[in-house]
Amino acid sequence: MDKLSCYVLLLLSFVCFHLDVSWSCLNTGSNQAVNFGGSPDPGKLEYHMGPVLASPLKLYIIWYGTNWSQTQQDTIRDFLNSLSSPAPHPSVAEWWSTVRLYADQTGSNVTHSISLAGEFFDSKLSNGPRLNRLSMQAIIKNAVTSQPKPLPLDPRNGLYLVLTSAAVLVDEFCRAVCAFHYFTFPATVGVIVPYAWIGYSGTQCPGMCAYPFAMPAGMQPPPSVNGGNTIMRPPNGDVGVDGMISVIAHELAETASNPLVNAWYAGDNPTAPGEIADLCQGMYGSGAGGAYVGQVSTDADGNGYNVNGVKGRRFMVQWVWNPVKKRCSGPNAMD
Repeated sequence: MDKLSCYVLLLLSFVCFHLDVSWSCLNTGSNQAVNFGGSPDPGKLEYHMGPVLASPLKLYIIWYGTNWSQTQQDTIRDFLNSLSSPAPHPSVAEWWSTVRLYADQTGSNVTHSISLAGEFFDSKLSNGPRLNRLSMQAIIKNAVTSQPKPLPLDPRNGLYLVLTSAAVLVDEFCRAVCAFHYFTFPATVGVIVPYAWIGYSGTQCPGMCAYPFAMPAGMQPPPSVNGGNTIMRPPNGDVGVDGMISVIAHELAETASNPLVNAWYAGDNPTAPGEIADLCQGMYGSGAGGAYVGQVSTDADGNGYNVNGVKGRRFMVQWVWNPVKKRCSGPNAMD
């Protein structure tokens, strides 16, 4: 990630302060939003000469807020540890292999090496229970300076994940976005590091940010094969965390391929780019489209999933745009 600093002065000369890249959702017309359908034109996905995250990646989690259960923490940790670890086909690591197809102008591809390198619990809510976009950088600053055990400030290999709990309110969360990624400003944190924020939607807006494990109000779930309507059950038993994991995957893919908002995206406006996961929102299996997530697997208890992870875990993560196949794809594809 040394190359990141080479682009920053030029980038900051035209980028505005409010340019976080958001994981947004489609309005359904019923004052609810859901994360499927509608995406930028994939034919316009282009490389804009910026870096990708090619060096071995160290993930640092900041657990912001209280009431993170041990089970919730373990589920998220196991997903992150699955990104570079072998698991039965179709696996999380195989899903990441599509993200690895993206390279920068030096020919360096997105890294295959991802590790969970540190965690920080901000249970005292260092920036309060109500946050905005700029709050995330202050939270990171607190995490890397708090004594006695701060997180490392790692501009070479670090990527920071700010995860907010159910009781924390974030501006635009549940109304317009489920997450966003960006990079820190030296004036705030001291260095430039990529980061992403993802909120827990299980109690605030599962129908918006945890689809297909919950449905927006007023929207009918898809019909089951045996008649009637069914809502897909989450593979790890927590609508909020299982929904969060797909959003985390979405943000990791886009941060790795577009960390400074000047690498891989569709469209002419870097303030509203269509990134590699945006192009495939709501697609989890072959045949996906509209409100249909595609062909996915179910376990013996009827829980839906499309990838396998470490420790026998199963997850449901959305597909990303494959630059070789020129379409959305994932390791569970039928073709």
